[in-house]
Amino acid sequence: MRKTAIITDSNSGITREEAQRMDVQVVPMPIIIDNQIYYEGVDLFPEQFYGYLREGRSVSTSQPAPDDLTSLWDSVLAEGHDEIVYIPMSSGLSSSCQTALILAADYGGRVQVADNHQISVPQKNAVRDACALADAGAGAAEIKARLEEAGGDSLIYIGVDTLEYLRKGGRITPAVAAMGSVLGIKPLLTIQGEKLDTFAKVRGTKRCKALLLESMQMSVAEYRQRGLDIRVDASGSFDDKDDELEWRAMAADAFPGEPIQYDPLTLSISSHTGHGAFAMGISRKIA
Repeated sequence: MRKTAIITDSNSGITREEAQRMDVQVVPMPIIIDNQIYYEGVDLFPEQFYGYLREGRSVSTSQPAPDDLTSLWDSVLAEGHDEIVYIPMSSGLSSSCQTALILAADYGGRVQVADNHQISVPQKNAVRDACALADAGAGAAEIKARLEEAGGDSLIYIGVDTLEYLRKGGRITPAVAAMGSVLGIKPLLTIQGEKLDTFAKVRGTKRCKALLLESMQMSVAEYRQRGLDIRVDASGSFDDKDDELEWRAMAADAFPGEPIQYDPLTLSISSHTGHGAFAMGISRKIA
């Protein structure tokens, strides 16, 4: 048993099986569908979720209930762990991190919340690094500091196939969504640090994917010129296996010889992107 337990949320994409292998705990993110609360990886899974999206169901996301979070922390500490590092999704994308920081103040330093501005595969990579640091004997405060120090050295590019869910989430206006759909405009977004920004707008999914790969190649070269040890990963919210395999092949062709990890976008993220989103990310390796 590690002295320092590692906990994250399901926005990391860590499955139950992976959590067991990694010896970590995963807090399931609530997803609200037609006013009914489901929990990612508990009673809501991809085939079911994408079916709801295609049916036009009302889908939104929320943060873990404070009582659920503190109950898990209490249980983990009661098992004999000295302390906890909790790695939630980026504070720039959800209030769940801020809530966790407030709750952790009651634990006298035994619960350290790492606000390292990650989500999806980079968040999973942060959990991997935290596990390696804990196994090497690092304490919770040190792990938190190391993760946060490296947090700015990550970047995600994400393209969406439909503007509908950005409209529903209030990130674009109905007029922009309608015009974009008519013209076939596909936004290429970036997530870096606390910010989700529009990087570019192009016509057609094919051009959007090409620009994403070109931008990733430039960013990877820039990070390596800075001497950073990085991971390069791919992701997507495909409900068609052929579309997923095509994107994985495109990512591999753009980075020959690179050990690219692919994970599906989590359902919580896909609630905002819709199906057919495609992404690549860079994260700094610290352990």
